[in-house]
Amino acid sequence: MSTCLVTGGAGYVGSVVAAHLLAAGHRVTVLDDLSTGHRDAVPPGADFVHGRVQDAGKHVGGGYDAVLHFAASSQVGESVADPEKYWRNNAGGSLELLAAMRRFNVPLLVFSSTAAVYGQPEATPITEDAPTRPTSPYGASKLAVDHMIGAACAAHGLAAVSLRYFNVAGAHGELGLGERHDPETHLIPLALQVAAGERPSLAVHGTDYPTPDGTCVRDYIHVDDLADAHLRALDAATPGEHLICNLGNGNGFSVREVIETARAVTGRPIPAKDGPRRPGDPAVLVASAERARERLGWRPVRTDLATIVSDAWNVRLAGTGNAGAGNAGAGNAGNGRT
Repeated sequence: MSTCLVTGGAGYVGSVVAAHLLAAGHRVTVLDDLSTGHRDAVPPGADFVHGRVQDAGKHVGGGYDAVLHFAASSQVGESVADPEKYWRNNAGGSLELLAAMRRFNVPLLVFSSTAAVYGQPEATPITEDAPTRPTSPYGASKLAVDHMIGAACAAHGLAAVSLRYFNVAGAHGELGLGERHDPETHLIPLALQVAAGERPSLAVHGTDYPTPDGTCVRDYIHVDDLADAHLRALDAATPGEHLICNLGNGNGFSVREVIETARAVTGRPIPAKDGPRRPGDPAVLVASAERARERLGWRPVRTDLATIVSDAWNVRLAGTGNAGAGNAGAGNAGNGRT
């Protein structure tokens, strides 16, 4: 049993990972400034500290065996409009966290990275050896943190694992933990908001891609499978090594397939309006998760798209509030970026 600090543990992925850690018998403290997270998403049994990761030196003390780092700004479009925020929060905050970990001799880090570091891929499925050419300050800031972590491992013997997510979806049904972003930009929750009558329609950005139905293809991973990978990363981390693993389903689903699945799951109409391509959207983003299988012993088990959508919809129907509505307006179904 370890004592873990979960930064950003009041957010979507962080809260689900915190719940899995508690279920596995670990002691958990969540650090979150609630700028995008929600206090009611912190799972029962976790201690909570209201604070910023930029002030990690005030919050990371002795006694932690590991840090799982989710705290970050994560909107691609916003990062283009306000890059300073992303360098300050993502890169600057992570630098302060690494310094605090060294000061207090915390030996292990699991970092929430992203497939956005790869930018426009040269080939699919995408492996960890693919060129890293992020096309947004969001992806660039996350890549910078990966470089910081690698240097800390080499210089100070830190044990670290960076997990590069593709598209995370679904919900942790036991505690009703689902996506609750504001603004919402991810395809599955947007489709469910339309089904629930909270948005009038979805906008499909691009119908002429070189894919079977002309719409973008993306790799979706269930949030519970993602959480399982984080717990396995705790066991796989090795002092002095920075292990990087992609996490994905290994299969791609098109925008139209996701919309049709959401219609079937909900039994409700989901109007979708076709539009032109959006600049910078790759046709296909699918992960190779072979390294995660080999090094972490991880394999996703909730790979069916209908299961992923059903879990998200059931949490919404349950009315727990943890998968609440986003802003009203037309949804953006270009891809569902990570």
